[in-house]
Amino acid sequence: MFTKTPRKPLGLLAVAASLTLVATACAESDRDSAGGDDRPFVFAATGDITALDPFLASDGETFRYSRQVFDTLLEHESGGTEIVGGLAEEWEQSEDGTVWTFKLHDGVKFHDGDDLDAEAVCANFDRWHNLSGGYQSSNNSYYWQKIFGGFAENEDDSLPESRYVSCEAQDELTAVIEVTEYSSLYPGGFSLAAFGIMSPTTLENIADAEISGDEGNFTLPEYTQVAGTVAGTGPFTVEDWDQDQSEITLKRFDDYWGDPAGFETMLLRTIPDENARRQALEAGDIHGYDLVAPADVGPLQEAGFEVPTRGVFNVLYLAYQQDDEALADLEVREALSHAVNRQRIVDTILPEGGEVASQFHPDTLDGWSPDVREIEYDPELAREKLSDAGYEDLEVEFCYPTEVTRPYMPAPKDIFDVITEDLQEAGVTVNASSYEWAEYINQTDSGNCPLYLLGWTGDYNDAYNFIGTWFSTPNSAWGLDEPELFDLMAEVSTNPDEEERIAGYQELNEMVMDVLPGLPISSSPPSIVFSSEVQPPNVSPLTQEMFAEASWK
Repeated sequence: MFTKTPRKPLGLLAVAASLTLVATACAESDRDSAGGDDRPFVFAATGDITALDPFLASDGETFRYSRQVFDTLLEHESGGTEIVGGLAEEWEQSEDGTVWTFKLHDGVKFHDGDDLDAEAVCANFDRWHNLSGGYQSSNNSYYWQKIFGGFAENEDDSLPESRYVSCEAQDELTAVIEVTEYSSLYPGGFSLAAFGIMSPTTLENIADAEISGDEGNFTLPEYTQVAGTVAGTGPFTVEDWDQDQSEITLKRFDDYWGDPAGFETMLLRTIPDENARRQALEAGDIHGYDLVAPADVGPLQEAGFEVPTRGVFNVLYLAYQQDDEALADLEVREALSHAVNRQRIVDTILPEGGEVASQFHPDTLDGWSPDVREIEYDPELAREKLSDAGYEDLEVEFCYPTEVTRPYMPAPKDIFDVITEDLQEAGVTVNASSYEWAEYINQTDSGNCPLYLLGWTGDYNDAYNFIGTWFSTPNSAWGLDEPELFDLMAEVSTNPDEEERIAGYQELNEMVMDVLPGLPISSSPPSIVFSSEVQPPNVSPLTQEMFAEASWK
């Protein structure tokens, strides 16, 4: 039986728009004199995008851009976490979970005039599966490896076997994708922005593009950095990318197959500093920005700005890199965990609605367990455990990111300072190391930071997207080697029985907290802000806003 959902209905925004048509028409000359629909909508992001091809990305800022330009087979309902149709108007899964059949919308055009059909979809999936060289680095194919495993020909023995078998065009508008086994990675994986569908002409033009350099020093192909090289089916096209000014210009695609974008032009501008973002909004230089500082929410609301708050779907954690001799000792990890006053972070730094996290995903997700062991704040116990472990004079490097704000981490330096103070109270000597965001991710992923702050905003509504992301296989970011945990994760995530799978995730959460690879700190609801002139889009707990829904009031 096919699952079917309507595609991008106009909903309340359209109803409101239709009810105001008469009033709008009466004021047409005033609107035109003020710029009206021709004014570009300017939104400030917290960081730069990395590439125009979302397949090569793993960061939220690139995906914020790409969701406006590319569609995926499936997506999430506007403002929610339920999977609905994207390019596929209907889809079904075989009884054994290995065959996925997608019936595509008819009449969909790519930005370059190509038609969407099943062969175009399969050409994208086959391209990804057959990539080689630098594309096979997890830095450049992170989400493919997380969702589909390895490649047609793995060039590194450490790569997993591919879960992807094939994609076949059953007819013009029916694509059939086969995977090796049932997995809770699907259908969520088909909604990921990394798998935005590109036009056949784009694929032909980039067929010979290569990634040069080596691990930690890759140079992406030219097509990923120059506007006009990629075509999707989304509501906006890429007109320009001024990397010197950290600004990308998107234009409304008039042949879009869904509801047309409310803005003719949208500018995504990078403003890393949260104070500078607020000042730009107040000055009228921008019309919205993400990740409002908690202290700014009330004043902005009082000043007349729209400040919607997203639902809680993230977690912030303190990671313990177990390749470090001291942190390989469970008693040391327990001591550091008892030293951290997480409630103080929630009370003094995070937005209203934040709460201490007891495990590595929020309690809004099935699989959260009420039975994980509790880690109480107890600096005296922390000292005792360090002494018992022979590390009463522990000295440790602690890394944190600069010039960045994340949904789960609104003030990295402030959080770092609080934790550092707590660790020092327990007798730990902290050596601080800071990196800008891109370098920070390289350092933490490579295992070069013994202690570090990081987190996650869910991509789709399944526990595996949190705990499976980190704890399904050995990886250098954690230095974790727990075969029993890895085996159970594989068993649970491939169990087609939903009740058994949820119970399994609860057991896994309990096991993870017993192993204690890091300390979950908090989950919190990040805010986003818009000018009073703007009718905002529905805000997403997944931070997956579609700006085509927004418009001038």
